[in-house]
Amino acid sequence: MINEIPLSVPKLNLNIIDNLRECIETGWVSTGGRFISEFEQKVANYVSVSDAVSTQSGTAGLHLALRVLGVSQGDEVIVPTLTFIAAVNPVRYMGAEPVFMDCGDDMCIDPEKLEDFCANHCTLTDAGLINNLTKKRISAMIVVHVFGNMANMERIMEIAKRYSFYVIEDATEALGTHYTGGLFSGKFAGTIGDIGVYSFNANKIITTGGGGMIVSRHQKYIDETRYLSTTAKDDLLYFVHDDVGYNYRMLNIQAALGTSQIDELESLIETKKRNYEAYGELLDGKEGITLLPFNENIRPNYWFYSVFIDKSKYGIDRNTLMGKLLVANIQCRPVWKLINTQKPYLSAQSFEIDKANIYESNVLNVPCSASLTDEQIEYVCTFI
Repeated sequence: MINEIPLSVPKLNLNIIDNLRECIETGWVSTGGRFISEFEQKVANYVSVSDAVSTQSGTAGLHLALRVLGVSQGDEVIVPTLTFIAAVNPVRYMGAEPVFMDCGDDMCIDPEKLEDFCANHCTLTDAGLINNLTKKRISAMIVVHVFGNMANMERIMEIAKRYSFYVIEDATEALGTHYTGGLFSGKFAGTIGDIGVYSFNANKIITTGGGGMIVSRHQKYIDETRYLSTTAKDDLLYFVHDDVGYNYRMLNIQAALGTSQIDELESLIETKKRNYEAYGELLDGKEGITLLPFNENIRPNYWFYSVFIDKSKYGIDRNTLMGKLLVANIQCRPVWKLINTQKPYLSAQSFEIDKANIYESNVLNVPCSASLTDEQIEYVCTFI
């Protein structure tokens, strides 16, 4: 029996140790220290925006984004159902309600159904877009770039502009993904909507253990999120706070990890691309097994590798294959349980959820760490 092949673990370089040593020797291990601002600027430079704000998690970043865009109690926010639940929970933090949308074949939110919902099930008024069913205002949407893919931002931004709501990009899985053609050629995931959010959780392409980052081309949003993320402190000496803020700033010791790794991001993406292509070659022609592609006109970051299992052709279903892989020490996981079917959200509105059900039942994520060896990839594919 081989050693376990993990699903997604970070590939860390020992040059990080110098940064950590500096944090320890100087005592700057909490929410102050030079690495925080350095990491923020490096991320901003990488995705070609002027500024960025670090947070303690991607979820915290989404919470702040909703707050500064004015989403309030009684509002509604359009969200995907096929995503990690942390993309949706901040809507409830604000006292708002989610409206769940189906996915397309890229597993990202379906712009056709989004437009159908806005055009035929809502009314655009002077007060904004009003949901005909609930009579509530739809103030924003959260679009998730699933597994490092890129949602159809050309269509989504056009729809959002026409129907007057904000767009928050949950790019927590898509740092490094960018358009290579079309209207947004050269633009990175997270920089196209009103506000974008990244994550540096331990399973992401680069990690700070936890942590997140907010970006925007609107400086007022950056300034306000920075203010709110540092407990809305107006006077550093006398502890004056003119608003209710949050203790959401990234730790310096976390940023010390990130500021080193961001320099390696392009190399990591190239490695993950090579591994993805190796999977494609080895699985090519296997009846009932499809390595899901990424959208055209983008350079993805190849974060997660997903295979679609067609039981009628493969012979066994996704769950059976998953069980066999786990027994063989190959870590894998199903795609998320749809959020509209989860207990906290059973009362929320869902709009024509169809394709997401198919992907929920048939998609399996297979090992995708940047440290995967050729032998490990061949073992996984041969076992499949």
